[in-house]
Formats: sequence, C-alpha cells, structure tokens
Amino acid sequence: MTYDHRAIETSWQQRWEADGLYASTVDWDKPKHYALTMLPYPSGDLHMGHWYAMTPSDARARYMRMKGYNVLFPMGFDAFGLPAENAAVTRGIHPANWTWPNIERMRVQMKSMGAMFDWNREAISCDPAYYKWTQWLFAQMFENGIAYRGKAMVNWSPTLQTVLANEQVIDGVDERTGQPVIQQLMEQWFFRITDYADELLDFHSIDWPDNIVAQQTNWIGRSEGAKVDFDTPAGPLTVFTTRPDTLWGATFMVLAPEHDLVDALTTPEQQQAVQTYVEAASRRSELERLEGADVKTGVFTGGYATNPVNGAQVPVWVADYVLVSYGTGAIMAVPAHDQRDFEFARTFGLDVVPVIQPAGQEPLDGATMAEAFVGPGTMVNSGPLDGVEVTEAKGRSNPSISAAIDWLVEHDAGDEHVNYRIRDWLIGRQRYWGSPTPVLHRDDGGIETVPLERLPVVLPEDVAFDGGRSPL
Repeated sequence: MTYDHRAIETSWQQRWEADGLYASTVDWDKPKHYALTMLPYPSGDLHMGHWYAMTPSDARARYMRMKGYNVLFPMGFDAFGLPAENAAVTRGIHPANWTWPNIERMRVQMKSMGAMFDWNREAISCDPAYYKWTQWLFAQMFENGIAYRGKAMVNWSPTLQTVLANEQVIDGVDERTGQPVIQQLMEQWFFRITDYADELLDFHSIDWPDNIVAQQTNWIGRSEGAKVDFDTPAGPLTVFTTRPDTLWGATFMVLAPEHDLVDALTTPEQQQAVQTYVEAASRRSELERLEGADVKTGVFTGGYATNPVNGAQVPVWVADYVLVSYGTGAIMAVPAHDQRDFEFARTFGLDVVPVIQPAGQEPLDGATMAEAFVGPGTMVNSGPLDGVEVTEAKGRSNPSISAAIDWLVEHDAGDEHVNYRIRDWLIGRQRYWGSPTPVLHRDDGGIETVPLERLPVVLPEDVAFDGGRSPL
C-alpha cells in the first residue's frame, strides 16, 4: 500500500480549515501566548529559507498549545518595498499587479505545509486596511515629536530628478541609466531614536551573550564631552569633542564639504578650489569617504575661527573625512594629540602645539614629533589649566576633562554634552510602493497630520510604470 501524501494531506488540511482548528478565540480562562515569525516578502514562490525560519516558530506554538495556552499565531506578507517596485519597473506593470498574485501563490504554498497559522488574522502591509494603522502610528509619533523632518545626505540622480536607494547606485552611477549620482543634502523624515540611546544601553534585564552586548554598545557609541563654540565672521561654529582639555592645542578646524558655513567662510581667492573639492566629494558616498580616510585630502577655505580658550585665529579647512551627518559636521583639530589630525597637519604644513606633557620625558616639540602623543600626563601650554593631571579615563572621570568643561561653562564658551554614534533613523523615501506619509503640508510651511477619520491615505493608482523608472 502506497501513501498518497497529496490526497491525504490535502484532505486533512481542508478539514482543519473547515473546523477552524488553528483559529484564535477569546478564552479568559487560559494563559495567552503570542507567536510571530517574520512575515515573508512575496517574491513569488516559497523556498526552503522561508520554511527554515518558520519551522521553529511553528514547533514552539504547537508546544505552547499542548501546554494549555491560548495561542495566537498570525501570518501575513511584508509586501511593500523596493524589490516589488523594481520588479514592476522592469516588467512595465503596476507593483500591485506583481505583488497580489505572488501573495495568492505563496499563501497556497504555505497552507500546504500544514503549519498552525491563523489565516483569519492575516496581515498584508500593502493592504490599505493594514497601513491605515501604520499611518495612525506615524501620526502619533509625529504629534509626540518622535517623527520629524530633517536634512540628510541622499543619493540624488540629476538625470532622473529623484532619490535612489543604495542598492541602485553602482560605482557612483545609476544602475539603470548609467548616469552619475551625487550626494545631496535634502529634507527627509526621521525617527528620533537617539532619545532612547541610554535606554538601549541598559542591558541589566536582558539575558544576551557578552559579544552581542559589546556589539550593541559599540553601535550606539556613547561619548561624553563638550560642545564648544568657535566664533567666525559668519556666526558660531560649533564642534563636539570628547577631549575639551586639548582645546589649547587646536590649531585648525575641518568642516564637512556639506556644512552650512562652508560657503560663508570661503574667501573669493579660495572659492574655485573649495567648489571643485566640494563637487568631487559629492560624488563619493559616506562609506567611500570613510574607507579612504587614510589618504588625507582637503582644501583651505581662506577663513578663520577664534579659539574661545586663548583667542587664537585658527584656519578653517574642508575635508571629506568629516561627515555632516555625525556630530556637528565640524571638528577642532589637535594634531599633537590625535593621530588623524597629526597626519593632516603634516600633509598640509599646519602647526602642531603640544598641550599634554608625558611624565619623565623631555618636553614635546611640535616641530619634531614623529606621531601624536595620546597618553596620560600633565596639561601644559593651557593657560589656567597648566599642571592639571591628564589620565586615560573618559569624561568627568578624567581630571583634565572635568576642569576644561568647568572652564567652558564658566566662560559661556561651551556646555557639557553626550554624543552618540547611533543616528536618528532616516525613514524618508522617494519611492512609490510604500505607505504614504499621512501628513498635510500647509502653504505657510507647517505640517499637520491627517486625522484618523480620513485614514488611510491611499496610494494613487493613476501612475505608469512603463517608462523604465519609478513614477516618483
């Protein structure tokens, strides 16, 4: 006797569905258990990777049900996004006409696996009935200051007049047209996740492996220091530094090419050189700029800033290893005590002024130093803070840093500040196939959310995908 698995499995699956075997019901007498696996993207066909991810969740859900729990185990499809839009552009069809048939096919395939999904609670992200509530959530975050508009560097295609995803940019050109793509500062939507950085660093109630805790800690990157204002003819130039005790050794400043003050501080004599450098930097991504940071490039603006601790006039440079999206987009450079600054100073013939003297050694000479000194010692050439001990501790735990912060606050030249490597989450997009942002832009420049009774804001359907590009 042979086992006809197709007939037998199909028969029983139909019976289970008719009986509502896996349907979740309200039962106040049972303990509750919510099971959820990552909703698949409807690419067209189920593959082993999908089932590899779903099997453990299915096994645990069944186990909890056997233990007497009232189990809720929904399923659905993460159906919005760039892959569907790219598929539509390639085929010259609307993304919905690509996505919904894929969902139907994958739903049949998933049901044939016999998992205990409750299909009565299916969630499909491109269904207006679903994204009505993602829009409502966005509105709540906007009303509470968590969602906001801000500027960010994006991949801008001058040819297509649109923003491109990183995946669409290959070696600095648009993958479809082959035309150059530049980095441009544009207004985007953000989630203010940096407000929760300290909470994210609180691991006492989470049983995570040490290496994961270390990765999370480094990713968030909490740094204690100070924000300092340098006066310029164009207004204050603010920097964040973890080493305010080295301010007396700052001999130049560096701005990101996209910094707001670049144009204002550039003299007529330096305008052409600065413009050429900025344009070249715009053709490189942030990752490319960071990877090439060992090769020091830059250009002098011709402008100067006043060091608030000693009144020294320090030259202002532009260099692409400084990113406008990190910190304030500007740094004070202390070449005697920072190796990157030291290499830049030696490359361009800038002054090196030691302000930390190591114990038991001959006084450091900026003209003959072979590398930056980054160890402990005593503050020198630092006016009122000469003689203060410098340790390897960070933040206020270091006597020299604590004394420098106190001096800045007392003289209204800066404030104690905590900075994070983590950045606010950029969620803005210039793509069609996604939930519309539920806001109204008023003529006066203000923004207000669409009220709940008018949600969802649905995608326009009178768009064409037959031109080889997105309609936005």
